[in-house]
Amino acid sequence: MGSPISAAIDCGTNSVRLIIGDESDVVVRDMRITRLGRGVDATGELAPAAIEGTLAVLREYRELCDHHGVSHLRVTATSAARDARNREAFFLPAFEILGVEPELLSGEEEAELSFLGATAELDPALGPFLVVDIGGGSTEFSFGTERFQRGVSIDVGCVRMTERFLLHDPPLPEELSNCLGVLDQHLEDVVRAIPEIAEVKTLVGVAGTFVTVAAVELGLVAYERSATHHFELTKAAAEDVFRTLASESIADRVHNPGLSADRADVIVGGCCILVAVLRHLGVAGCLVSESDILDGLLASVVSGASTP
Repeated sequence: MGSPISAAIDCGTNSVRLIIGDESDVVVRDMRITRLGRGVDATGELAPAAIEGTLAVLREYRELCDHHGVSHLRVTATSAARDARNREAFFLPAFEILGVEPELLSGEEEAELSFLGATAELDPALGPFLVVDIGGGSTEFSFGTERFQRGVSIDVGCVRMTERFLLHDPPLPEELSNCLGVLDQHLEDVVRAIPEIAEVKTLVGVAGTFVTVAAVELGLVAYERSATHHFELTKAAAEDVFRTLASESIADRVHNPGLSADRADVIVGGCCILVAVLRHLGVAGCLVSESDILDGLLASVVSGASTP
């Protein structure tokens, strides 16, 4: 690659991810579930063990960046860091490791970057788009066709909903019902915030929950990006995967092909959000995209790196 090598690291509530590339190619994609936001919803603080586990991954990512000759790096933090009053306990050592201070993204900034990444490869004729990014602590909704027009973030995510509502293994029916009821109220806020939502032609689902549900539906024994990227997930299939996973204990759930063991404890919380969105908006399904906020971040870095 002849142009400057850039990278982006996204420190989310559930996972930390790295992407390295230039304006024409991506050479590294990596994701580790570190659960930085474990317990933040209840305590308002990042737990020391979660911080240290995430920092350990950042040390590996620094080595990868050095190995590939990265000259421009952008590091962001999202929902867990927004909620945590002790975020500097993570930000300061992260800066020491990476040489770049993490940016605390707002919910709307997160939505815009997700839109940029998810729609870059899509035909504008499929728009207007609604990009839905289910994270660990928050879910972002972004609307637009050839460009981002409007976005909103709500404080529901697979980790947050699991810790708040799904307290038994497997979840009790009333726990699932309560979770879905609260989600329905949040989605009313989304509809009010994005009045153009009725114009949406294609709903695009990004991040781990959507990809995992698609992988389970496909029965993937091993992760295969090309199989889940732009997979058309029907509402009926999503509901079927939800019913299956919600009725199983974690010990049984992990045996579903397509579900990684480190996501098994929070996938039902994510599925609650996914099916609540499809039900509330009355859509027949969604397009699953493996390109998401991380790709949007890299595009922003590459754009800056190539500007004289």
